[in-house]
Amino acid sequence: MEITETKGFCAGMALALREEMRLTPRVILLVFLVLQVFDGVLTYTAVAWLGVVGEGNVLLATAMHFVGAGPALVAAKTLAAACGVLLYVRGFYTVLGALTGLYLLAAITPWLMVFHSL
Repeated sequence: MEITETKGFCAGMALALREEMRLTPRVILLVFLVLQVFDGVLTYTAVAWLGVVGEGNVLLATAMHFVGAGPALVAAKTLAAACGVLLYVRGFYTVLGALTGLYLLAAITPWLMVFHSL
C-alpha cells in the first residue's frame, strides 16, 4: 500500500480537522456554559409570556410551581453548569462536546423557533 502525502495530509484524511482547527476543551466548556445562560434567559422569557405550561420539562415545571420561575431556573442551570464543569475536570471532553451540540439542537433551537413564530 502506498501512502501519499499532500501538504501534511494523508490520503483519505481530507475531511479530518487539522490540529489547530479543533476546538479546545476550554472552548467547548465555555460554549456549554453560555448555552446554559442563554437557555435560562429564553426559558424565563417564555414562562413569563406563556406561563409555566410553556416549559416542557415536567420536573422543572413542578419546581417553578413551588418556588417560582426564577429560583427554579437558577437552580437547574447551576446544576447543569456544575455537571458540565465536572465533565470538563474529569476529562470527558467528547461527552461534553456531544452534550453541547445536543443542547443546542434540543433546547435552544426550539425556543428560537417559538420566539420566531410569535
